[in-house]
Formats: sequence, structure tokens, C-alpha cells
Amino acid sequence: MNKNQLKAIQIALKVLSSIKIKPGLKESTVAAQIKALLKKYNAKPAFKIIVGSGRRSAIPHCFAANKRIKKGELVVVDFGALYNGYRSDITRTFVVGKPSQKQKKIIKIVKKAQARAIKVVKVGEKCCEIDEAARRYIKSKGYGKYFIHSTGHGIEHKTHEAPKISSKNNRKLKAGTVICIEPGIYIKGWGGVRIEDMVLVTKKGCKVLT
Repeated sequence: MNKNQLKAIQIALKVLSSIKIKPGLKESTVAAQIKALLKKYNAKPAFKIIVGSGRRSAIPHCFAANKRIKKGELVVVDFGALYNGYRSDITRTFVVGKPSQKQKKIIKIVKKAQARAIKVVKVGEKCCEIDEAARRYIKSKGYGKYFIHSTGHGIEHKTHEAPKISSKNNRKLKAGTVICIEPGIYIKGWGGVRIEDMVLVTKKGCKVLT
């Protein structure tokens, strides 16, 4: 993995640890925070920053708007750093205040689905098998129809590169490839949860980078 991409990952993690989300803030204000923090570390947004709160979090690519974040809402934040031509990409789902039982349940399902997919990642493994690991678990919990995109993608100079971690891709993973694993559950009228991490494919399995 290139040292510039590692730096892009480190910057994204520093930014993530500094984000402040609270009731009354606009989604656009959170996005502006992220942009300013990226600039502080000599980076730019790797792509248009996603901040989706409440019902809007059920939209996978929900770009920050002027909606104010309310107590009890889910907030999906998806961003990355662009540093010397290399990109990072990370997604976290926050709950503002005390989470409801349903919120805790859905977050737990997505976390476990992601963990199962990551466990499958290794040299020679088919991309579709990684997708299937996450999808099978979410389906087993009764939320299969709410997982509406592929499980992940490659990332380096572009945010979305080959290999696509999808049910239709039989390509086998190669050592040194960096991929994102990002399962999600999106329930219209309620909200959505997505968790995304970058992993490095190795001969023995993979190394989680975020």
C-alpha cells in the first residue's frame, strides 16, 4: 500500500475523532466541520461529503443539506481524505442521544455483517463470496430487502475502483489491494445504518486499516 494512501487514512481517522454532532446542528454544518478539518491536515474531501440524519439517513448517498439534526436521530457520516492523489473512505453511523432498541438492533446487525465479510477477505477469495457473507447475515435477521447496494469497492486514486465487492463479481482478490467493506440497512421512513472500513488484502487474510 502506498504511503500517501496510508496518510489519507490517518487524516480521515483524525478528522473522525474530532467531529462534533449535536442536536440543532445542520447537516451542512457537520460537513463544513469535516471539510475544515481535512484542510487543517493538508487534505481535501475525497468525494462529496455525506451527512444524512433522521429519515434522510435511509438514502445511501445523502449529501449534507440544511436539515437540523434532532435528538434521537440516526446520523450517517461518510467522507474521505484526498492526499497527494490517494484517497480514503470511511462511514460511521451515530445516534444523537440515547439509542432506541431498534436503533441498537440494526447497528448491531450491520456491525456483525461487516465483521463476517471482513473475515472472508484474503488472497484468492472471490469478491462475490465477500458480498455474500455480509448479505447472508443481514438476510438471516430479516432485513435482506433493506440492503440495497453492493458490499464494497476498491479504492486508491479514485473513490470507487475495481474490484467491486458485489454478488456478480467472480474476480479473485490479489495481495496488496485496498478495499472498502460497507454493508448497510436502509428503511424508508425510519432511517439507515452504514458502517464502512478500509482493509488491505494479505496472503493470510486482511488488515483493517480504519
